[in-house]
Amino acid sequence: MLISSKACGILSCEIRDKNNIYCDGLFLSAKWFVLSQICDKGIHVVLLPDKDTAEYCAADLYSLVDGDHVFYLPDSGKNIERSNYKSSLAVQRTSAIGSIMSQTTKNGLDIIVTYPDAIEELIPAEHKIREALLTVSKGMVISHDELAGKLQSLGFTRSDFVSAPGQYAVRGSIIDIFSYSYSDPYRISFFGDEIEKINVFDANTQLSKGEVESFDIFPDIIADDISPDMSIIDLLPKGTIFWLDSSDMYCERDFYAKIENFKRVFLEMPISLRDCAPVRFNISPQPVFNKNFELLSEDIKSKMESGYKVLIYGEKESQVDRIKSILYRNGGILPEFVSGKNIHKGFIDNDDKVCCYTDHEIFDRFHRVFLRRTVEKTEQLTLNDISAFNIGDYVVHIDHGVGVFGGLVRMKDDKGRMHEVVKIMYKDNDVVFVSVHALHKISRYKSKDSLPPKVNKLGSKTWQTLKNSAKAKVKDIAKDLINLYAKRKASEGFAYSPDTYLQEELESSFMYEDTPDQETATQAIKRDMEDKSPMDRLVCGDVGFGKTELAVRAAFKAVADSKQVAVLVPTTILAFQHYNTFVSRLKNFPCNIEYVSRMRTAKEITDIRHRLESGAIDILVGTHKILSNSFVFKDLGLLIIDEEQKFGVGAKEKLRQMKMSVDTLTLTATPIPRTLQFSLLGARDLSIISTPPPNRIPIQTEIILFDEEEIKNIIDYELDRGGQVFFLHNKVNELQGVYDILHRIEPDMKICVAHGQMEPKELEERMMSFIEGDYDMLLSTTIIENGLDIPNANTIIINQAQNFGLSDLHQLRGRVGRSNKKAFCYLVVPPLATLSDDSRKRLKAIEEFSDLGSGFNIAMQDLDIRGAGNLLGAEQSGYIADMGYETYQKILSEALDELGVESGISTKSTTDSYVEDCNIETDQVALIPDGYIDIPAEKIRIYKELDSVPKDSELKVIADRLTDRFGPIPEELERLFDIVRIRHLGEKLGLEKIIIKNGIMIAFFVTNPMSVYYKSKTFESVLKKVSDMPGLFELKQDSPKLKIISRKIDSISKAYEVLKKLL
Repeated sequence: MLISSKACGILSCEIRDKNNIYCDGLFLSAKWFVLSQICDKGIHVVLLPDKDTAEYCAADLYSLVDGDHVFYLPDSGKNIERSNYKSSLAVQRTSAIGSIMSQTTKNGLDIIVTYPDAIEELIPAEHKIREALLTVSKGMVISHDELAGKLQSLGFTRSDFVSAPGQYAVRGSIIDIFSYSYSDPYRISFFGDEIEKINVFDANTQLSKGEVESFDIFPDIIADDISPDMSIIDLLPKGTIFWLDSSDMYCERDFYAKIENFKRVFLEMPISLRDCAPVRFNISPQPVFNKNFELLSEDIKSKMESGYKVLIYGEKESQVDRIKSILYRNGGILPEFVSGKNIHKGFIDNDDKVCCYTDHEIFDRFHRVFLRRTVEKTEQLTLNDISAFNIGDYVVHIDHGVGVFGGLVRMKDDKGRMHEVVKIMYKDNDVVFVSVHALHKISRYKSKDSLPPKVNKLGSKTWQTLKNSAKAKVKDIAKDLINLYAKRKASEGFAYSPDTYLQEELESSFMYEDTPDQETATQAIKRDMEDKSPMDRLVCGDVGFGKTELAVRAAFKAVADSKQVAVLVPTTILAFQHYNTFVSRLKNFPCNIEYVSRMRTAKEITDIRHRLESGAIDILVGTHKILSNSFVFKDLGLLIIDEEQKFGVGAKEKLRQMKMSVDTLTLTATPIPRTLQFSLLGARDLSIISTPPPNRIPIQTEIILFDEEEIKNIIDYELDRGGQVFFLHNKVNELQGVYDILHRIEPDMKICVAHGQMEPKELEERMMSFIEGDYDMLLSTTIIENGLDIPNANTIIINQAQNFGLSDLHQLRGRVGRSNKKAFCYLVVPPLATLSDDSRKRLKAIEEFSDLGSGFNIAMQDLDIRGAGNLLGAEQSGYIADMGYETYQKILSEALDELGVESGISTKSTTDSYVEDCNIETDQVALIPDGYIDIPAEKIRIYKELDSVPKDSELKVIADRLTDRFGPIPEELERLFDIVRIRHLGEKLGLEKIIIKNGIMIAFFVTNPMSVYYKSKTFESVLKKVSDMPGLFELKQDSPKLKIISRKIDSISKAYEVLKKLL
């Protein structure tokens, strides 16, 4: 989109003729429109006053400049411990410097966006960088060892799999390299000593994304051991143009004198120069609409009638569609829409009559930017890491109980052929060897307290008894829940009318974009409310996933039908917070909201009671107090309960009675175990929100050492932007000492101390004072973990972070980043070298998943256990501790299937298989050879993945992935794939066990002669096919087993082909 064409023409001429050029009246994102119109070749350095504005500028230019010509140059993050974030800084910085150095040969366009701290930082001398640079291209002749040696000399480290810049991996004829010049690693395939193919691949999935002809291997030019001795400005060629934004903020700094040798474009007039003739622009800001869409329609209409061209920029198609439908409903003229691109600040160009508006400003939402060359790391790698089997770990075998993992071992059979098996050690040195075809029976032992479990004795009844008692308990609870549900479904409630236009307006004014989960949950809640039987829906989602927003929408729907709403919360502080949230979301809508807690005076409470009874209050927020008989609602239509498991027995009983006739919506942040989700479908309506809002900014998480200077900078930054800080130290007796240190670092800061050993009233008063902004810092123990929501506190410092569990760190970090400000979480630890492996893993995991909710999956590992305990009663936690979490889940789903059979209630979709599992025994070598993959943890992961594949179609995907990562699949592994196919086939045909040995295949039918299988169509069809092919199959009955025998089976693939004939 072209703007200010006349002024841009004048600016181009001045850049050609003068050294210093000044602009006036150029604001907001219009600056970057002008820059993108004028720059066509050479190097242009855009210098902004700070990091945040530089990030927004870079993101705008990505949208405005076609091709990959925009490079963001950050500082190196010297004081940050190694992390994902630091890897991104290194890649962004290296690629920007690399583009400047290659400009001499390519003579194209490069726009470098940076800020004073980044440009001031020195870099190694140019000749050092050039010497370290290595270019690799297709057809190049270089041996494996030579390339590996060069990488080693450049400071690259060898690892099993590359996941961060500076690593390389060698596997057979493949070398993976993660260069600092790009955010994805490269995979080089050799044919002898010649490079045959170069692929870019995704470090998270380890799968190829595309092919390239060549690439540059850049070492870490910001590494500590390389001495920096030149300024980046000295690297710039003579014709470079500097575009200076807010130059008054950095003109006193040392580097500024060097810039005077280049052409400079001042994007606004410096204060010291008011007498020169600037190039004048006529730009004004986008009007503020305050989510008032009538105002927006009116503005667009009048602009277009006055001859203006109006464009609305929106990142997502869904957002653009939303604005279209709102404008269409308001009868306005539709402007032009630009989707898939976004700018930070909308503006009006009065010269060329162009309006560029942004969707995030219209909806008053936070604009999250995504920078190029960011090193992403998803949960999968770390989840694999955390749940990998290591020798000495506790594991659980579903048939034998808890044992100790002894690793992968090779055993010879009677014919001297090697087979790979997993060794598990039990009490009294007993050992079980588990075939790699039965790995689905093993899971890692996980439980809430990291206490070692009791190792079982082989052959004793203890394990079986434990399984049976857990099953019996689950069945009882599930029966109760199902009966309650049926009763409620049969009773009559109030059916709400469909949405009004006010409802749509409320929903479109939400600060974040709805996630698919949120949309599904919103629709489900409305469906339930519009239905005539009372709603009882449980919404389950992590901290900050928008559960409260769903409650606001449901409450407003009830109020629109003249019904009253009660919002029930476990604590006084939460009552106040929910009240504030409801008030701020519903301030422009006809709705009266009040709250009841210990903080209200007796007079206020009496007044609230009267207004409640007369129907003057629409929504009442409060603790369990509002359940008492003294609060009488005129017409209660909806009950919203936050964290039901935190209420006492009395309150729960009262709720149970209310739920029979009133629509109820329950919110919980405790995740519900996956198995329970399915089983509870027959007992409760469940909505799971597992994705965070896309435009919510990730919380920048950094691991730091306890350095007073650093902590002072962190606190200063937060206080300077008007925010507040949480400082967490989990030992009450040391809080005073920490207070003294902090007071010495920041003498003017007001610190409020809070911990669980205080009187509840005093604790509450302190917390309220902090919420109301009377203090700058809350120094506390982990008591803030429970649901405290303070939008103004956006920095959390966790001292001695290595002592916290993953879910605790995740919950604590969720206390910040609750508004549209960038949030920070600092984990203060002793030097990493002194920590245990486990602590290091945990800290790495939490740091890498700065995106809200991405750690959800990891935290699920210990949170799930709590969820099961809450839902099924405390005694279930005991079973979990005895048998480990994953095994408990398996037993749970078995119990629910049995309950379905016993009671006739379908608890899960019925499958067409008659056997739980089909066991395969073979004398053929089927394994992953060491020459193909020699990393035991990865082997076990692949064995487990193959073993638990539900459908044959997914085997093709796994095979493609393995070929991409490790090269062509060897014969032994092909056999393993065929065994999995045979197992699936056996389950379909009702075969319990298949033996393929000595050229004979024996397949056994279901052992239980009373099984429904023997009356099924499947059995009938198999018998018919066996009798139709007497040369191939023979049927034999060895009491009580019925089996099929087939001879001349000389390979696993032949066995598969023969079995297929029975289908």
